[in-house]
Amino acid sequence: MNDPSHPLAEALERAELIHDRTVLEAAIARMGTQITRTLEGERALFLTVLHGGLMFAGPLALSIGCDLQFDYVHATRYHDTTRGSELKWLRRPRTEMRGRSVILVDDILDEGRTLAALRDHCRAGGARRVLIAVLCEKRHDRRVPGLAADFAGVEVPDRYVFGYGMDYHGQGRNLPGIYALNEAGSGDG
Repeated sequence: MNDPSHPLAEALERAELIHDRTVLEAAIARMGTQITRTLEGERALFLTVLHGGLMFAGPLALSIGCDLQFDYVHATRYHDTTRGSELKWLRRPRTEMRGRSVILVDDILDEGRTLAALRDHCRAGGARRVLIAVLCEKRHDRRVPGLAADFAGVEVPDRYVFGYGMDYHGQGRNLPGIYALNEAGSGDG
């Protein structure tokens, strides 16, 4: 990773650590407590958004104090780039949602187009309610109207962020913290 021709190495040279692992673990534990209280013992469907939500989903699920049923969805607008495009479904959830609470788990709430489409898909599938849990929320005013996270771990600046599930050109998802490039801009997810 110290090879300067490596895209992730180059990104890390011009990035700053925004949240380290300790901060993220504490935020996830807090979210788990909040979700447990909200569910009041209900067995919800825990729906992880791949790939980004994967690193976050495991620790979050372990911090929730009631039984969950698990499924995942794989839909993307990025295709290993830093700019979003049209939503592409790679796998739709297969678990029955009718009349249930669904916890939609993703890495980031940026502009929210992907999460809005996934939320709407769950509602169309008959979900009683869709609760959105994200590791981080990006600070800006470009969000899809009417979309908000029910549970959010940390805030990140309006810059391109990566690590702890979020990638930089398909790399760095397993970094144990969240980094932000020093240039302004977004990944508009």
